[in-house]
Amino acid sequence: MNSFAKLCVYNSMNRLKCFLLVLLSPMVFMACDSDPDPDPVANSLRFELFQSSDFEYNGILEVVELKDGNLELNISLTGASAPGVSFPAHLHFGAYDAPVAEIAYMLNPVGGSTLESSTRLSTLTDGENLSFEDFKSFDGHIKIHLAADGPDYETILVSGNIGMNYTAGMGIDVNKITLCSPE
Repeated sequence: MNSFAKLCVYNSMNRLKCFLLVLLSPMVFMACDSDPDPDPVANSLRFELFQSSDFEYNGILEVVELKDGNLELNISLTGASAPGVSFPAHLHFGAYDAPVAEIAYMLNPVGGSTLESSTRLSTLTDGENLSFEDFKSFDGHIKIHLAADGPDYETILVSGNIGMNYTAGMGIDVNKITLCSPE
């Protein structure tokens, strides 16, 4: 018999200690977690998105680097909610006023009720995969449309330069916004 077992058997006070030890030891082991920081975020950047039409919306694009190295693009708008509607969102190459606004990635639509969207970024239309460091110097912009097609597609609710084109606090000239070019 090992010394721990002998200690537990011989006297009632030791039995009480053993009982408490046995009772508490799983809690000690459960409190030990292999990842002390369960937050999957490694880094993040924020870019302002500006009202780009008569509709009073503006917002933020947050680019989040997950611990696995992938990027997540989160859009959060402020303005009137529009239940039952969604607003198409695109990541584009170039600045918002570039003559050609080629789509780099189709983002998940912004929900009209929540005014939020989250997209895990993968390969861009040009075959490139962006790291967090790449995104900081990415030549691009974001546009969110009123509708996915028809005449309302031409209405840009919000837009904004990102990456190397971004200048904090600098709005946009809505007269210079270009329409989306095909992929």
